[in-house]
Amino acid sequence: MGRKRRARSEPKGSVAPDRLYVSRRVPAWGAVGAMVVLVVVTIFFMRAPPISPASPSTTVSAETPVSAETTLPEMRVKTVEVVREFSHERDAYTQGLVWWNGQLFESTGRNGESTLRRLDPQTGQVVQRIDVPAQYFGEGLALVDRRLLMLTWRAQRAFSYDRDSFEQLDTYRYQGEGWGLCYDNERLIMSDGSDRLTFRDPVTFEPLGDQRVRLRGQPLYELNELECVNGAVYANVWTENFIVRIDPATGQVTDYIDAAGLLRGADLIGSEVLNGIAYDPEAQTFYITGKWWPKMFEVRFVN
Repeated sequence: MGRKRRARSEPKGSVAPDRLYVSRRVPAWGAVGAMVVLVVVTIFFMRAPPISPASPSTTVSAETPVSAETTLPEMRVKTVEVVREFSHERDAYTQGLVWWNGQLFESTGRNGESTLRRLDPQTGQVVQRIDVPAQYFGEGLALVDRRLLMLTWRAQRAFSYDRDSFEQLDTYRYQGEGWGLCYDNERLIMSDGSDRLTFRDPVTFEPLGDQRVRLRGQPLYELNELECVNGAVYANVWTENFIVRIDPATGQVTDYIDAAGLLRGADLIGSEVLNGIAYDPEAQTFYITGKWWPKMFEVRFVN
C-alpha cells in the first residue's frame, strides 16, 4: 500500500475532513537543493504531454500532484440524525452489515469468534447464527440474489452461503486482504484496507477493474466496511468516527458524514470503532453500529 497501517485495535477519534490530507514534506537538506528539485520538476511537467481524464476503471496514482490551481471537487459535510436505537449483541465484532426484506444480516470477525448472523431489526435479537471455522477472521458481507458472500481478512478466501439456510455453497479465492464488500446490482465492490476499491464479478469473483479513492485530491486509506446505495458507495474508514460517500466512477468522496458521539457514558466501555453500514431502501434510512457496540442505530444522514 505504500503506507504503514495503524494496528487494527487502535481506536481514534473523529477527524475533520480538512485534516485528512496526506502531507509530503521536503527533506531538510538545504534551500539550494530544494530549489534544484523544484526547477527540475517544473521543467518536467512543462514538457509532459497533457493527461486525459481517467475512466472509471483507471487507477489514479497516489503520487498524482495537486497544484494550487487545481479545482478540488465539492464535498458535502453531513451529520447523523438518529431515528431510533436498539440493542446490539456485545460479542459482535461487526465487519459487514446488510439489509434485506425487513431483516439484517451481520458478519463478525476475529479468529475463533467469527460468525454469520441474522438479526431482528426491531429488537436486535440474533435469530439465526453459524460459526465460521476458527482459522478464519471474518470480514465484509454482501447479498447477491440468494447468496451471502463473506470475506476473510488475510486467508484470501470468500465464502458463499445460502441466504435462508446459511448452508455454505462455495469458496472463492482472491489476492491480498479482504475488508469490506457490497453489491451494486451489477458488480461486487471490495475494499482491502488501502485507498483502492476493486470491482468483481458477482458469479466468479474475478476482478474487473479498480478505482482509487480521493478526498479533495488526496488518497483516503483504510477503507473498511462498504454499502452500495443508488450508484454510490458508503464506506467506514478504519478507526475513524465518520462515514464517506464515494462516487465509484471517479473515486471522489462526495459526502463526509460525522458520526461521532453516538455512544455515550457506560456504553463506551469495551466498545471499539464505528463499523457496519446497511441501507433500507423503503424507509430510506441507514443502520450503523460498531465493533463490540451494545447498540445499533437507525439513522438518516442530514445536512
